[in-house]
Amino acid sequence: MELQSLIYLFVGISFAIYIGIALWAKAGSTKDFYVAGGGVHPVANGMATAADWMSAASFISLAGIISFKGSDGGAYLMGWTGGYVLLAMLLAPYLRKFGKFTVPDFVGDRYYSDTARLVAVISVIFVSFTYVAGQMRGVGIVFSRFLQVDVNTGVLIGMAIVFFYSVLGGMKGITYTQVAQYVVMIFAYMIPAIFLSLQVTDTFLPQLGIFAQTTFAFDSGVQVIPEGTYLLHALDTAVSDLGFNEYTQPGNLWNMFMLTTALMLGTAGLPHVIVRFFTVPTVKDARISAGWALIFIALMYTTISSVSSFSRVNLIKNLQNTEYKAFVAGELKHADGTPNDGNWFKTWENGGLIAWNDRNGDGKIQYATGKAFEGAKGKPAFDGEKRAEDGHRLTTNAAGPASEAELAKGNGIANELYVDRDIMVLANPEIANLPNWVIAFIAAGGLAAALSTAAGLLLVIASAISHDLMGQVIFKDKETGKSTLNEKTELMWARISAVAAICVAGYLGINPPGFVAQVVAFAFGLAAAAFFPTIILGVFDKRMNKEGAIAGILTGLIFTFGYIIYFVFLGGDPKDYFLGIHPTGIGTIGTLLHLIVAVVVSRMTPEPPQEIQDLVEKIRIPSGAGEAVDH
Repeated sequence: MELQSLIYLFVGISFAIYIGIALWAKAGSTKDFYVAGGGVHPVANGMATAADWMSAASFISLAGIISFKGSDGGAYLMGWTGGYVLLAMLLAPYLRKFGKFTVPDFVGDRYYSDTARLVAVISVIFVSFTYVAGQMRGVGIVFSRFLQVDVNTGVLIGMAIVFFYSVLGGMKGITYTQVAQYVVMIFAYMIPAIFLSLQVTDTFLPQLGIFAQTTFAFDSGVQVIPEGTYLLHALDTAVSDLGFNEYTQPGNLWNMFMLTTALMLGTAGLPHVIVRFFTVPTVKDARISAGWALIFIALMYTTISSVSSFSRVNLIKNLQNTEYKAFVAGELKHADGTPNDGNWFKTWENGGLIAWNDRNGDGKIQYATGKAFEGAKGKPAFDGEKRAEDGHRLTTNAAGPASEAELAKGNGIANELYVDRDIMVLANPEIANLPNWVIAFIAAGGLAAALSTAAGLLLVIASAISHDLMGQVIFKDKETGKSTLNEKTELMWARISAVAAICVAGYLGINPPGFVAQVVAFAFGLAAAAFFPTIILGVFDKRMNKEGAIAGILTGLIFTFGYIIYFVFLGGDPKDYFLGIHPTGIGTIGTLLHLIVAVVVSRMTPEPPQEIQDLVEKIRIPSGAGEAVDH
């Protein structure tokens, strides 16, 4: 069967399953909508948590980052995995025992204040939108390639699908849909990884592929790297030949530490994952499902480093010094006689995610360090659908012939290639000429990854607006302290907010502030600075009061957001970075400021009421915890 038909088939079957589950599990009550009625099996919940947590950033973008950044990209791996452990061990059981669905609910009740709740609602919406922008961009990239449409059209199609199953099914639909999505995702990631491991190295287990030896010789453009070289050594040699930093050589360790910490603390304060711990019957189940989720996450996370190495080797092996016209026509073969079919290059080029600029006019693709295009971050600006004689897309910002310095840096090679790092995982099986069904499978997996997280986040936004803002702040009876909304009206508000959220998310997906994992890193920095200290202090510090919490949340959020806006969007000079910290890692400083301000302010203001102090004592005893309460 031809590739495109297989893609439609695989994606179609997986979507039929998701939508079938959403209709089967259609939410009847608000408790079903938010936390699946509190009765999901720990293993199923572990799978759903893993699917929710392994977003498009993990599935699509993470291997691409490590593939191009080498060991510096490891900060994302360590930060996200470490953060999950922190969340599961340090926070989840206590929040579960407190019995609140959402972060604003916890903040509002623990800090006995509607102002604190309102500040938390605004922060949740802020963080979730930043995160969902990255996911929608991921959806757009997958659709752009596999339905052969423009990235922006891809985002619009994704919006329609997310709308359908998050608005109809609510959390119950999403929990069981995500179990199915996890299964699709893990197979879609592991099967190509096993194929690539056998093709590039001499081992079957992709997790060990990174330590194995290569099964072929390849030309870096400067020298031929012999067969049987250890994979990481081969990569170090090839990339340093081409003027890049060595693959295994860490760059700025200080920034790497700050980014890792921001991602860890941000994961622990991320609203959509915390909600997962309320969908199991007891606290013991919450701990068990956290353990299962870690196993399910580790399956993929231990494979990512190898997949990134395979993809960079394949990129150099298949593209360096290949003649463009013969390559895209599928007329080339490798030295060992295997086909080197470049049809994939043309498809991604049509989607605008890869580009070639023949700077020396020899008709061959050369790859090295440096920019082939004059745009920001070396991005090409395509000149409509105009094409050169050999068929490659023309741009309006192609760089001219290389300078002596550039040639010296790349050992006589000037870079002519732009590759969007977000495509590496999806393009990898095609670059390696794997069977069509494997390529089609990875399409279904990429979509499952992006859509599962997008749906979970939209639910968080919807519940923050309907449950916390409408139910607990705007329509609240002053005397009884209870919401005056009935279940039906609250569900209606939840659905209206989900629709509004999808529209904003779509806009952000079409005009993203960076590549997928970078946008997501900003969201984690904001989550760390806004929530982590207030949640931790709320559980472990009896003296922590509402004034401290409000001051802390505002300090952390405003400082971190201001820093990101100034340096990323307003063109601030990197020379002026505070202590040299890149905006992706500034959440760590935001968290510290939040912690200091919260503790200092709480000690200078009246202590919380006695019943709140007793409540904090009670939360910390992890036995016999109550069921999630709905008020």
